[in-house]
Amino acid sequence: MSMDEHVLEKLGWGPPFQEAWRSRASDVEEPARIGADFGVEYVLYSARGDMRATIPGRLRMAIRKGQSVRPVVGDWVSFEPRIQEGTSIIQAVLPRRTQLVRKAAGRADEEQVVAANVDVVFLVSALTRDLNPRRLERYLTVAWDSGAQPVLVLTKSDLCEDLVAARERIATLAPDVPLHTVSSLTGEGLDAIWQYIGGNRTVALIGSSGVGKSTLINRLVGSARMEVGAVREDDKGRHTTTHRELFVLPQGGLVIDTPGMRELGLMESEEGVRTAFVDIEELSAGCRFSDCRHEKEPGCAVREALRSGQLAPERLESYRKLVQEVVRPKQDTRKTTRALNDFQKKRGR
Repeated sequence: MSMDEHVLEKLGWGPPFQEAWRSRASDVEEPARIGADFGVEYVLYSARGDMRATIPGRLRMAIRKGQSVRPVVGDWVSFEPRIQEGTSIIQAVLPRRTQLVRKAAGRADEEQVVAANVDVVFLVSALTRDLNPRRLERYLTVAWDSGAQPVLVLTKSDLCEDLVAARERIATLAPDVPLHTVSSLTGEGLDAIWQYIGGNRTVALIGSSGVGKSTLINRLVGSARMEVGAVREDDKGRHTTTHRELFVLPQGGLVIDTPGMRELGLMESEEGVRTAFVDIEELSAGCRFSDCRHEKEPGCAVREALRSGQLAPERLESYRKLVQEVVRPKQDTRKTTRALNDFQKKRGR
């Protein structure tokens, strides 16, 4: 392995990307990872160091036609350095291993890739009045769809009056997902989350504004790299992160920060919902009918779990809402009904 590849390896370089890059067979192009996305310009991390980069018109046209993907933070790309011009040109985006995707705000059919080639997703929420299990269920759905490992990280534990109760409240959402409570102020719990970051793994943080993502990254990086904003009196956070950025940690590993999400629309993907609500899926296996919608059908194991207190009504309501969202309800009621029935039948029964 050359010294250049050792540098790239610290950025997450590996066989899948190496093979895709070599297949381009270009003597003038080099591999790099997208370190920051400013919309019209990017920062690349490469064996040469950090470089500014833009997209050529040819690639822009291919993106508009759906023949290529738009580069995002975490992507590996093939670029052409133009040293005399002080910039570089992104020529191609290498195939992604994983990607965090949400529905573009205000657009019914357009997806927005939040980050690419992520190994672990920290679903960050603060242990304050804004702690919202329903929002975390949505984050879990997106994380499971990404192909990365989700980890629940509850911040600001120093502000929580009953930490045990808060942990239990969130742990029931996903018993098999690791859950950690941390305080970036005191450092409590931070040691435990390093197990997900070491080596050349990439961790992405997603969460609402004001939950402490930027403060957490500052603690991991070991310096004040991210601007931190105050939280308003109504417990709602202020946006301090305005772009996505990849940080290379001194101890090894990489972290992607993302702007706070006011809304997190789901694309048409059912697997994430099934995994995020595995308890309801398991209960559904006991329903008399394979396409049971858990409303008025006889022999419904899910409604029986509601009556017995085994299942919380608000969790079932959240499940129904997300199912409706991923099957893309149309104005045609018959199409909507068929889509919902198909979702229910895909339980493998």
